[in-house]
Amino acid sequence: MLTSRRIEILKAIIDEFIDTAEPVGSKTLQQKYHLSYSSATIRNEMAALEAENYLEKPHTSAGRVPSNKAYQFYCEHLMEKSVDEDVKYAISNIFDQKSMNIEEAIKESCSIISEMTNLASGILGPDASKQTLEHIQLIPVDEKTAVCILITNVSHTEHKVFHFEEAISVDDIKKCTDIINDRLKGIPLSQLTERLTAIKPLLVEHVKRYEMLFNAFLGAFVKFASDTMYISGASNMMYQPEFNDIERVRSLISKINDSKMWRDLISDKNASDLALKTSDGTQMVWKDDLAVITNDIHVNDKADTVKLMVVGPKRMQYERIVSLMDFIGREIEKIYRK
Repeated sequence: MLTSRRIEILKAIIDEFIDTAEPVGSKTLQQKYHLSYSSATIRNEMAALEAENYLEKPHTSAGRVPSNKAYQFYCEHLMEKSVDEDVKYAISNIFDQKSMNIEEAIKESCSIISEMTNLASGILGPDASKQTLEHIQLIPVDEKTAVCILITNVSHTEHKVFHFEEAISVDDIKKCTDIINDRLKGIPLSQLTERLTAIKPLLVEHVKRYEMLFNAFLGAFVKFASDTMYISGASNMMYQPEFNDIERVRSLISKINDSKMWRDLISDKNASDLALKTSDGTQMVWKDDLAVITNDIHVNDKADTVKLMVVGPKRMQYERIVSLMDFIGREIEKIYRK
């Protein structure tokens, strides 16, 4: 049972461990946090917290460290979000003064978060494996350049610029896109390259410059079928005490660009007792030595969302990081959804 005294002691332990990365003892709590209890009382309460799985005792130390259950309780009940006004002003200025599209703004956000937290941050775009083609549009810029716009069934939009070696007529562009929209609408993005190859004879029959258009769409479909993912600050993990083993760092960095791994980890179907979703949409997952925090950014009024993500040791500054991610996400929505 978590009494008010145990909660006070647990919060002090978590704050101290986040700050020092060292197991926490009763004497430190009494002296540094000015708890009005005797060392014996604090030790008894720490033993009770350990029995309830809120604390763990490392084999090499007499102190205690927070468990995943403790971090979950802390984030759900004890965390106080706030962002320094100077930080708010600086971030708002970055977005206001730079002429960036939304993708560039989100990548800039990752860099800001990585620099301010010394952790890895990233973005996960909509899951390509669950999307189908809704519509393709090819807009000519000049005779040798066109912009391809792909829209999926969840209103996710992707763009790619086509550069052709020779001039392409507007008539060829129209015929090609009409065939693709007629034959490939509703096809999963992962199957587009295969199905495009299957309809190549139709393009040969009706489109004069079919080869250049076919190759351009083939390359675009490969890109569209891959998950949108971007990671910033992966090397920051090397400077965290939890990852001072070089082999563990190598293993983590080798996996850090695996979008499927992150999607599986934060997916609702894999949610467990070690996951938490707050009322404002921030999600936290704890697994092994890692904590993953995600925040949804709604980039339009439809279903198109991007997940802003921070990855680090469980011993991270949750209040500061969650507040920063929430502020940046809302700033992006405020500016780019207009």
